[in-house]
Amino acid sequence: MTGELPVAIINYVFLSSVIFFIGVAGVLLRRNPLIILMSIELMWNAANLLFLSFAKAWANNAGQIFAFLVITVAAAEAAIGLAIVVTVFRAAKNVDVDDVRSLQG
Repeated sequence: MTGELPVAIINYVFLSSVIFFIGVAGVLLRRNPLIILMSIELMWNAANLLFLSFAKAWANNAGQIFAFLVITVAAAEAAIGLAIVVTVFRAAKNVDVDDVRSLQG
């Protein structure tokens, strides 16, 4: 551990914000539901990175507990979201989020 330089928390905040805005861009610009789900996962992971970096900086385990809860929610969201996408677009040849409007009665 000697000679190791500590990483400033601003670096983690910057990396997390870059990852988060890549996820936001994916949600706003792409029309494929699988890409949208992956972009939402990127946003969850950016929040996890912040939770863990602040937990390390403040020597508090609460951030690690929140990160564990976020991972659990993200896994459930991915499973349910993927099931919905597969169910809605099972017979469709083209998978586009705008096609969901055709389900309106």
